[in-house]
Amino acid sequence: MKDRDSLEETIALLKATLDATHDAILVVDLDQRILFYNRQYLKMFGLTAEELERGGLAPVLQRMRREIEDSELVGRTERELLGEPAAERLDVMRFKDGRVYERYVAPICIGGRTVGRVASFRDIGPSVHTAQALEQHRTFLEQAQEVAHIGSWVAELDGSNRLGWSTESHRIFGVPLGAFDGTVDAFFALVHPDDRQNVRAASAAAVETGAPYDIVHRVLREDGNVRWVHEQAKILRDDKGAPIRMIGTVQDITGRRLLEDQLRQSQKMEAIGRLAGGIAHDLNNALTAIAGYAELALNEVKQGHPARPDVEEIRRAAERAGSVTRQLLAFSRKQLLEPRIFDINDTITGIARLLSRLLGADIHVQTRLSEKALRVLGDPGQVEQAVINLALNARDAMPNGGLLVLTTTMEAVDEETARNHVPMPPGTYAVLTVTDTGHGMPLETQARIFEPFFTTKDVGKGTGLGLSMVYGTLKQIGGFIFVESEVGRGTTFKLYFPPAVVKPAPPAPPPAAHEDHPTGTETLLVVEDETAVRNLVASALRHDGYQLLLASSAEEAMKLVEAHSGRIDLLLTDAIMPGKSGLELANMMVAKQPGLPVIVMSGYTEENLSISGLTEPPAMLQKPFTPRDLRRRIREVLDR
Repeated sequence: MKDRDSLEETIALLKATLDATHDAILVVDLDQRILFYNRQYLKMFGLTAEELERGGLAPVLQRMRREIEDSELVGRTERELLGEPAAERLDVMRFKDGRVYERYVAPICIGGRTVGRVASFRDIGPSVHTAQALEQHRTFLEQAQEVAHIGSWVAELDGSNRLGWSTESHRIFGVPLGAFDGTVDAFFALVHPDDRQNVRAASAAAVETGAPYDIVHRVLREDGNVRWVHEQAKILRDDKGAPIRMIGTVQDITGRRLLEDQLRQSQKMEAIGRLAGGIAHDLNNALTAIAGYAELALNEVKQGHPARPDVEEIRRAAERAGSVTRQLLAFSRKQLLEPRIFDINDTITGIARLLSRLLGADIHVQTRLSEKALRVLGDPGQVEQAVINLALNARDAMPNGGLLVLTTTMEAVDEETARNHVPMPPGTYAVLTVTDTGHGMPLETQARIFEPFFTTKDVGKGTGLGLSMVYGTLKQIGGFIFVESEVGRGTTFKLYFPPAVVKPAPPAPPPAAHEDHPTGTETLLVVEDETAVRNLVASALRHDGYQLLLASSAEEAMKLVEAHSGRIDLLLTDAIMPGKSGLELANMMVAKQPGLPVIVMSGYTEENLSISGLTEPPAMLQKPFTPRDLRRRIREVLDR
């Protein structure tokens, strides 16, 4: 009796235990009778004890067919409960209302004989939902990284050498998903060889000293493409301060680096241009005096005089030096031009035959011209010279012959293209493309080819001014020039010209008749801060009948005017002087004497040549000039 009571207590204890468990449990015998179920099972299917005791497995199977999504799993569970051997495996059972259970069916064996089946169902909905939320969060994070072009990575510092990448990190490094072996060594194999030491040093410093890991370096992709990346990271440490993990981000900044390099290059060229303009200005003053006095000396030294060849050589040397200053001024975009509207197609057509003779028989010149006229405002002579300079450089790049192609098109530059070609704004441009099949240039050379005096040619074979002049010519008329080249694959220059607005041309004034040595009796106010140039003007005009008032500054000129009782017939002034400029002086003089003729002497242009009270810009006399140029220009202006 005692043993029976003990057995009943044990059975009751087991039932109570199974009834209290979180899992849903159902036990059936071989005759498909329900031997046991717990409260969690009733709750799972929304059944009552009376339904099970009255209907057996029928209501259970009916509810399963109605509420569970996977009909195949329902069928297998039904067959196993009805007597088919159980597979003894875990399956995920999803209810149509969103609940998720883990299902397990196993045989009940006593003494080696199967006497029934037990089916257990565990609610795994919270963990599944958590996993789903984590997966969704991971997906969102991956998408956010893709949008921002920022990848993430985790490096273990436990000696395992393990490194994990996000999907965007794979894209940045150019490694397909699954192709990265997840080691630090594999990462360093992708770092550019010239940058590996710096990256290793920065990583070691972050781990050992806590220094911030913030570094920009290059990566060399498997396809040979070099990209710039910016990496940042922090070190995770345990309670004792030992480093355990390094978590970081990586961003592809190649585009930003390109824009920064272009901006720095543009700023450098602007600075060099200002320097070149200043040098040319001072040099032009000296050359004006040298060439002018040489011409005056030739007028006094007769043919056959022993000194005459020497004086002629001085004049020729001054003229050669003058061509150097003109190229410097072209680069600095301050050269005096003779702008007019012309068609680039006509210019290329006219120069193509010349190029064929100039470059030699082993270089074939092709032209591919736009069907539409490409009218621009500029100096066609300077544009022709720019094309010739580009062609001569192409010839040097093709010592064994090759192909030179000149192409003209009208091109619309969008926002993205403009961002990649700083400082060119979006818009429509007439484009001249000059392409050769030569040996090409490395990036280091491309970064400097437009600088004055930079040349890759041997000493004595080039001044380094040709491409700088091309650069200056384009910039002065509001255009742009860019180069694309690769070693062994030729070079392409693209010249962008702003299209001109074509207006009816005014009738040309009748040519004025001039004497070989024009003279006059007018009063001229000559203002020039450079003593040599001022004295040259006086020497050139002293026998021509003019009355000269000479001043070294605008302030001195105004004092002379106040002291002079007569009329001033013409103002001849330098453009740039200490104190007030020549244009400021001209404004004051024209205000005092409306209609006063003005000639501005300058080696380069000013941004604003207008003078208040004059309907047209003042006449220009470009330095360096000769006494003959001076006399003719004065008479042209006075005789208008």
